[in-house]
Amino acid sequence: IYNEAQRLITLVGDILRLSKMDENSFSGERSEVDLQPVVAHAVQAVRQAASERNISVNVSSVSCVIMGIPSILEEIAFNLCDNAVKYNIEGGTVDVTLSEKGGSAVLTVSDTGMGIPEEKQNRVFERFYRVDKSHSKEIGGTGLGLSIVKHGAAIHNAKITMESVPEKGTTISVEFGLTSEKSVL
Repeated sequence: IYNEAQRLITLVGDILRLSKMDENSFSGERSEVDLQPVVAHAVQAVRQAASERNISVNVSSVSCVIMGIPSILEEIAFNLCDNAVKYNIEGGTVDVTLSEKGGSAVLTVSDTGMGIPEEKQNRVFERFYRVDKSHSKEIGGTGLGLSIVKHGAAIHNAKITMESVPEKGTTISVEFGLTSEKSVL
């Protein structure tokens, strides 16, 4: 009963976050946000789950300041890292990279997991869509993580790209416009 109650609490929370994004009624004003500590916090939040499955998590990041909504940026980073762990193989690897490239901050999360068949890749950002429905109970989650990433990226005018090969893994990148003195826009 406790586990099901926790699952429902998570589901309701995710639905509320998506609803706020849909209505553009999220709390918090845009401000300058350094993505480096946001990424570090997201990685820290998934380390225990990764450790339990012998998944190594590697991080390479530089300071990247953007104009954004901190709570939504945290959701994006967490959901990408969480999925990379959940859909990975036992003993796999997750690589999280935050870099500056051509006037943009690029957050990239790669895993060595199950991958996504090409014909299903365009659907993974839909609400409640799961590639492998037979394992959804054991993997956990609500099926809303990548939908939250998509909506959060849209709010920040960010571009999402995905590359995935079944049995090899998935790489998802989110490219944000930079806001700092040293950046050229």
